[in-house]
Amino acid sequence: MYRSFLFSVLIPTACLLSVGPVLAQQDWKAVGQALGKSGSVMDGGVYRVGMPRSDLKVTLDGVELKPALALGSWVALKPMADNDAMLMGDLVLTQDEVNPVMSVLLQDGLQVTALHNHLFRADPATLYMHVSGRGDPVKLASALHEALAQSKTPLGEAAVSPASQPEIDLDTAAIDTALGHQGKVNGGVYQESISRSDPVTEDGMDVEPAMGTAIAINFQPTGGGKAATTGDFVLIAEEVNPVLKALRADGIEVTALHSHMLDEQPRLFFMHFWANGDLTTLLHGLSAALGEMAVQR
Repeated sequence: MYRSFLFSVLIPTACLLSVGPVLAQQDWKAVGQALGKSGSVMDGGVYRVGMPRSDLKVTLDGVELKPALALGSWVALKPMADNDAMLMGDLVLTQDEVNPVMSVLLQDGLQVTALHNHLFRADPATLYMHVSGRGDPVKLASALHEALAQSKTPLGEAAVSPASQPEIDLDTAAIDTALGHQGKVNGGVYQESISRSDPVTEDGMDVEPAMGTAIAINFQPTGGGKAATTGDFVLIAEEVNPVLKALRADGIEVTALHSHMLDEQPRLFFMHFWANGDLTTLLHGLSAALGEMAVQR
């Protein structure tokens, strides 16, 4: 989800490009128009659109979750040969939205690759539907728009520019130092996006970090030097239990462990987490978890 966000969920370290490797910028404009919301071209020529569920008011352990923390639907498209595209995304849905959205996705030729929760005790409960597809990018975007019309997902909203982001009541320098990467403020949340050091492929194509293979760690200040943190670690099999141990040693709750894709190589497992507590303690556990993984330094 949270790459809401996945990312939403944004890729803080991604650089904007004027064109993708196959599709020109005006083609991506047509994709944005078909979807009902525009996005940005990221590293690897991936066109990514964040669709935060700003319509939802979700609380967890007394914390009202900002959309950028854990409620960020997103979709990403990567150019392929012959002006086709690979699509991947993560849709944040309420329980009553799941089956109507799923039915339209399937009838329009998109695939559902996962459906699950990311958080415990959230009120109202939200579910996360991962989707994929290949083909004409405008047709893919139109199909996704038709499916999202079965939900209350806001579309057509202007993105908030980084320059207009308000200051955040967190020691962001300490977060960057502890995690070894530079994050960014998005909608009152401090977001870190960390790429794995090994490449991920599906059907012979590279799956870029912006398409959901980056580790997402988000922080929302909760006052008094505390923060709520959530996101997901992207793991290969042998990393799963060492990361579990590192998180639990500092009281970070593991809320889900599952797949997001169907045919990726290497096989990946996505571990979601939640905690609300002292920032220093949280950073100790999160840093220890990253130390058990192959990530870019």
